Amino acid sequence: MRNYIKLSLAFVVFISLMSFTDSKTTTLKSTFDTSVANDTLTWKILGDIKYTRKKHATYGEVEFPQVNMKLKAMQKKTVYMSGFIVPIDNKSYALSKNVFAACFFCGKSGPETIAGIKFKGATPKLKTDTYVTLKGTFRYNETDVEDWIYHIEDAVIISQSN
Repeated sequence: MRNYIKLSLAFVVFISLMSFTDSKTTTLKSTFDTSVANDTLTWKILGDIKYTRKKHATYGEVEFPQVNMKLKAMQKKTVYMSGFIVPIDNKSYALSKNVFAACFFCGKSGPETIAGIKFKGATPKLKTDTYVTLKGTFRYNETDVEDWIYHIEDAVIISQSN
């Protein structure tokens, strides 16, 4: 009889703990899905890029990006995009597909996984790896090898989580 009570009590505790975990997981999933569903630009679209080798006066032979037609149609249009904040210096940031430890600068990703950000008004103070959704004007670059391929200009933070 005592074993039956112990087993019953353990089962009730297990069910209680599992119910708390499931509700938190469901809430996080629905929040994440909502922010991604509202994005105009996704990292998958930005990742659909080709490169062409061309001569460059300073660097010799360089691979220049060729963005896809979807992105060309979005030039100078308002977009929404989510990603992780990566500081460039003490005054500027980039939006990254990956957290800082796995970003483009660390050699684990390509230049198509990051976009330069120019904020509308004063540049806010942001922590590294803060996940944000931005609204701004999209611009791409296929000619200047010393600049980002993608830019979000006049950016405004729509949502942010640490």
